[in-house]
Amino acid sequence: MSEQSTLKLGVSVVIPALNEEEPIGDVVRAIPREIAGEVIVVDNGSDDRTAEVAREAGARVVSEPKRGYGRACRAGVEAVAPDAEIVVFLDGDGSDCPELMERLIGPIVAGTHDFVIGSRTRGRREPGSMNFQQIFAGRAAGLLLRALYGVRYTDMCPFRAIRRDALARLDMREETYGWNLEMQMRAARAGLRILEVSVDHRRRAGGESKVSGTVRGTFRAGARILYTVARIAVERT
Repeated sequence: MSEQSTLKLGVSVVIPALNEEEPIGDVVRAIPREIAGEVIVVDNGSDDRTAEVAREAGARVVSEPKRGYGRACRAGVEAVAPDAEIVVFLDGDGSDCPELMERLIGPIVAGTHDFVIGSRTRGRREPGSMNFQQIFAGRAAGLLLRALYGVRYTDMCPFRAIRRDALARLDMREETYGWNLEMQMRAARAGLRILEVSVDHRRRAGGESKVSGTVRGTFRAGARILYTVARIAVERT
């Protein structure tokens, strides 16, 4: 069996989505299907046509009506195909670049790493795609995690890939905005082989950001991230 066939059989893509009717179809169609065996869109309680558009674009749609980014990601993980060995996460707003997916998958397929995370701050960013708060939060979290675990991160980018068995060992619990950071902290503490690679980033293709789109959203996300850091840092291993 060729490496491309192995990739297609072993990779599941999970896309949490809340009211992303406008961009979600293009996001699903941009997934390189020679790499990904399935694309799962988790409709996280949308009140628009997100689920219908995603299904028409070729995704398998899973419903998680109780809102929360972490809840949606967990529902997607629980729905992946039994033979999936790698899980890829990305956002449904069109800001991530699925065409770069092989950059994340390759080191895991090669057996050199267990968890590969994209870094928007190290890649090419379309003007306006990230605000100062997002860049600062990623850098600050990276410095803190380096002090705690000796692992270098520069971002909390949602575009990431991880071995399914490694993810299962992390015992993820976060239900909202802190999911990405929790994964990075638990991966570092578990001694996973971690790699950060540069990825390009675009402005969202439609809708409104649930985190950075409003002052309230930014504050809530920041508070949740701080809580996540404190909770996991003091948690017994």
